[in-house]
Amino acid sequence: MEKKKVSGFRYLPCAFLLLLLVMFVLPFFSVSTYSIIKNTTSHLGAQNAPNAWIMNVTFFLVGAACILEAWLHLSRFWFHKILLSIFGLGLIFTALFQHAPIINGVIFNSCEDKLHSIFATIVGFSFTFYAVSAAFIEETVKYWIVDIAVGLIATILSVLMGFLPEYSGIWQRTIFVISFSWLIFMLERIRAFNKQCGE
Repeated sequence: MEKKKVSGFRYLPCAFLLLLLVMFVLPFFSVSTYSIIKNTTSHLGAQNAPNAWIMNVTFFLVGAACILEAWLHLSRFWFHKILLSIFGLGLIFTALFQHAPIINGVIFNSCEDKLHSIFATIVGFSFTFYAVSAAFIEETVKYWIVDIAVGLIATILSVLMGFLPEYSGIWQRTIFVISFSWLIFMLERIRAFNKQCGE
């Protein structure tokens, strides 16, 4: 009974709701130069930024929720379980190692900033690989197409962050909304599949 309670709870939807709230509200309580259009969520959690701990705790909780969902529901799909766990760990480490401040002249730890960038890159790649690989465990062509499309959209928007950095805040928030919405529904299909198999 206790095990059913643990596996039945929707960890990721709760964490995603928190993420939505923080990434759209916290900008009003961050540095005065923060722009929701230009600046990313990493900048919200940057070193020496006001209330940065809120963004970093959120990253940590979302990452932990992804790992929990992976180990509770993807036991039949070990490759996907590993990929989603790497994605979750990447989010956790982006919280632990923080981005450089967006205000010039503020002292910061450059090594920590580099580590943040590395783990943020791991987050991006692991999600794309997960989305594309998810297509191969889908039962219908419709979801196969959706999975591939989500992986491509996430990649295109990530590239746009490099080519049009003045809109990075929009690109990244769009990635998060699309990616986590898709992931939540994808995991619901896995839950339904596991029930059919008697798990």
